[in-house]
Amino acid sequence: MIHPFAIERPPPVTQEHPFAPYIRILGKGPHMSRPLTFEEAVDAAAMVAAGEADPVQVGAFFCLLRVKTETPAEIAGMVKGFRPTIARPQAARADIDWAAWAGKSRQLPYYVLAALTLAQHGVRVLMHGAEGHTDGRVYTNAALAALGVPAAASMDEAARQLDAVSFAYIPLEAMSPTLHRLMGLRSLLGLRTPLHTVGRLLNPLAAPFAINAVTHPPYLQVHRDAAQMLGQPGMACFKGEGGEVERRPEKPCEVLYLEACRPGREDWPALLAGARARDESMDLGRLKGLWTGEIEDETAVATIAGTVAVALRYSGRAATIDEAEGRALAMWRDRVKSRVPGAR
Repeated sequence: MIHPFAIERPPPVTQEHPFAPYIRILGKGPHMSRPLTFEEAVDAAAMVAAGEADPVQVGAFFCLLRVKTETPAEIAGMVKGFRPTIARPQAARADIDWAAWAGKSRQLPYYVLAALTLAQHGVRVLMHGAEGHTDGRVYTNAALAALGVPAAASMDEAARQLDAVSFAYIPLEAMSPTLHRLMGLRSLLGLRTPLHTVGRLLNPLAAPFAINAVTHPPYLQVHRDAAQMLGQPGMACFKGEGGEVERRPEKPCEVLYLEACRPGREDWPALLAGARARDESMDLGRLKGLWTGEIEDETAVATIAGTVAVALRYSGRAATIDEAEGRALAMWRDRVKSRVPGAR
C-alpha cells in the first residue's frame, strides 16, 4: 500500500536540466549565490513561459527570488522574457499604461475614476491587472462593473475600446493566460511571486508613459530602475493607497519617475489635513454617485484629482506640481457627468 503522503521519486537523471543553472545561481548559499543578470533573467523567464522548466523548478525559482528580493535587472529581464506571452494587436496605441494589480481593502478604488477622467479628456489609458489573488479585496473589474464599464476579454477588444472611448481595462487572464496560470502559484507557495512586480511593468502596448504604485517604499527604486533598463521613456511610481495607483490625500507623496528615460524624484505635499478612517462599507455604488455629482465628498475628490495630477505631471501634460494639481481639478470639474466612458 502506498502511503497517502508519499512523494513519487523522479526517474534518475543522467544530465542536468537546462533550467537548473538559474536555480543554482540564486540558491547556492550566502557566499556563492548571486543575482541573475538581465540576460539570464530574460532566458529564465522565457523558459518558464514556454513550459520548458519543471513545475518544481518554477516554484523554487520564484521562492529564491522572493526571499532575497528581486533586483531591477532581474525584474527587467523577466518582463522582457514574459512579454511575448501577450498578443499585441497591430497599430494598437495607448498614451498611459496603468497598472492595477493590488486590489483595495480600506478605501474605495477611486483610481478607476481618475483613469476615466483622463480618458474622457482624450488621454488613452490602458489599465491591466490581476484579480482575486488576495481575499477581502475589491478589484478593478468589480469597480468598473458598478459603473457599467465592461472589462476587455482580449487584447483586440481592449484596442477597440481604446479607439472608442480612450479607456480599456484588461484582466491578466485575458491579457496573458500563461502569466495568469503562473500567478496561481501564490496559493500553493503561500507568498507572492515576483510576477506581482513583473506584471506592473509589462506595458503591453508600449505606451510612452507608465504609472504604477507599490505597497512597500523600498520597491519604488526597483520599479523605476527596471523601467529604465527596459528603455521606458516616461514613468512614475509612488506608494499608493492599498498598493494601487491612488494618492493618499492626507499624506505627502514621494514620486520616483523617468522623464525622457532620465531618473528623478519629487516630493508632493499632502492635500488634506488629518487622518482617514477605514471605509467599512466599501459600497461600490458610491463611485457612480461621485461621477454623476449626486454624492459630494471632499476627500474622494482630492484623491481622484491628486491621482490625475501625478499622471499629468510625468506624462508631460503639466510642467509643475501646482500646474498639474490645478489642471487635474479642472478636468474632474469639467467631466461629462451624464456619461461614464465605456459605460453600457
